[in-house]
Amino acid sequence: MNGLGDLYQEMILEHYKSPRNFGVLESADHVAHGDNPLCGDKIAVTVKMKGDRIEDIKFKGSGCAISTASASLMTEAVKGKTKGEAESLYEKFHPMVMGTGSAEGVGKLEVFSGVHEFPIRVKCATLAWHTLRAALEGNKEPVSTE
Repeated sequence: MNGLGDLYQEMILEHYKSPRNFGVLESADHVAHGDNPLCGDKIAVTVKMKGDRIEDIKFKGSGCAISTASASLMTEAVKGKTKGEAESLYEKFHPMVMGTGSAEGVGKLEVFSGVHEFPIRVKCATLAWHTLRAALEGNKEPVSTE
């Protein structure tokens, strides 16, 4: 693996071992649950909005390194952003992990740019994002990657 690939792997492992914003946000006004049955990933995303801005966000669950790291980095990336800004970031992130878009404008989320080389892991990387979107839309149905 090249130096950049090694750095990306280290960042993913760091966020897996010590996820940021892990837990349940008791004051949440938006909640959604997600499941990736193929890999066994399960997640709950709790969000506190202040107007149209994500004031605080946490996630809780269990999953593989890609899923957990993606949720951790996602919460860091969207905290303080408006709903529209979070959606815009998803619109850049999703094509990148699918291998149909660039990593331009995604910041640290670029560490997932190689996920498309492992198609089974794309659902792991996107589960938290689909769950966040469901929470922000007020969708009470659990999100599934199947």
